[in-house]
Amino acid sequence: MTADTRQSMSPPTEANRAGSTSEITPPAPDITMTRPAWVEVDLEALASNFRIIRADLPQSVRLLYVLKDEAYGQGAVPAARVALANGVDELAAYTLAEAIALRKAGITAPILLLGERVPAELPSVVDHRIVPCAGTLETARLLNEIGRARSETIPIHIKVNSGMNRFGFGWRDADEWAARLAEFSHLDFAGVLSHFAQSDEADKTFARSQIAHFSHALEALHRAGIHPRTRHLCNSGGFLDLPEAHLDMVRVGILALGVFPSEVCRRLTGLRPVLQVKAQIAAIQLLQPGDCVGYGMRYRAETHRRIAVLPLGYGDGFPRVRNEGFALIHGRRAPLVGGVAMDALTVDITDIPEARLWDEAVVMGRQGADEITAHDLARLKRSVSYDILVGWRARLPRKYRGDGTGTGAQPLTNG
Repeated sequence: MTADTRQSMSPPTEANRAGSTSEITPPAPDITMTRPAWVEVDLEALASNFRIIRADLPQSVRLLYVLKDEAYGQGAVPAARVALANGVDELAAYTLAEAIALRKAGITAPILLLGERVPAELPSVVDHRIVPCAGTLETARLLNEIGRARSETIPIHIKVNSGMNRFGFGWRDADEWAARLAEFSHLDFAGVLSHFAQSDEADKTFARSQIAHFSHALEALHRAGIHPRTRHLCNSGGFLDLPEAHLDMVRVGILALGVFPSEVCRRLTGLRPVLQVKAQIAAIQLLQPGDCVGYGMRYRAETHRRIAVLPLGYGDGFPRVRNEGFALIHGRRAPLVGGVAMDALTVDITDIPEARLWDEAVVMGRQGADEITAHDLARLKRSVSYDILVGWRARLPRKYRGDGTGTGAQPLTNG
């Protein structure tokens, strides 16, 4: 029902009897965006990060952006647009649905589909001009048959298992499978890739063994008469620490968000965090000595305490911890007390007397001179920063700062 229809069905008032148009029903608020907890995405920081990464690479090396799982929590479509406007040449996704969503949003750049595909997906991959990886002869054969039936060649990237033992043709048998691939006349061998298992550790011994294994596979392909146009091996860690493996293209994912892949792999300077997670204080409780907080009575006050309730919890992606961690309120650390619930966590604001209802709190990000990073939360969860970034659930609204054009500070917009 339109606003005009609603107005025509309303009882006449003195104003509209006189022909006034001053009483028009205001649009209803977007209730999906009124929740007092959200993920804030700084697209200007994302754009700046891409420019720094691009400037660190020789112009001859292409840059691919891996934006699987909604670009590590940002929102894949806005992140893709910023990336392509700031030096990225190609994109990569993991699920077919992710790749098709980019196409439907008008993204025309090359999209590489990582992992293996079930046979039923392959026609849609080709229909949407998405480039698949092939790590088995059966996948290559099926794609070749699609090409034969359509009288065209299908571009693919050959996936080599250089030691991670997940996807791909085994490097030890490269001569055998390369010879078989050479028989497929309806495949366009656009690229060949592998993936580091441990590029972000200080010890690069295994990473360098993978470089050697990948080189062995490349030599076998050349002997079979296959000459892929794009060779790529590096993820974010490899890009930072293994320039000898940059080859024709590097792939970055987490690094674009201004988060280093590990505590020891952080060569580049100037990167800025893109994601912050914030909430407003939804309630304040005054505790007497002996009072408890939350499920299981995991925290008991020894003195009079002032407790703030933040309306987000493990159902949103915050680690399910007890009496660990902090939130930033008025630029100071408020320690988490009690256990994190599905929809709420509680922090002690006794030493922040100016804190009031609906003040802003930061659970990941910067406020004032202090910062809580994805690595900090990963330590709470006994996990890794990747897990934290992709773990922020879709029910937390995404609010975007800027548009990635570098035109200066802009207000937040809803995603």
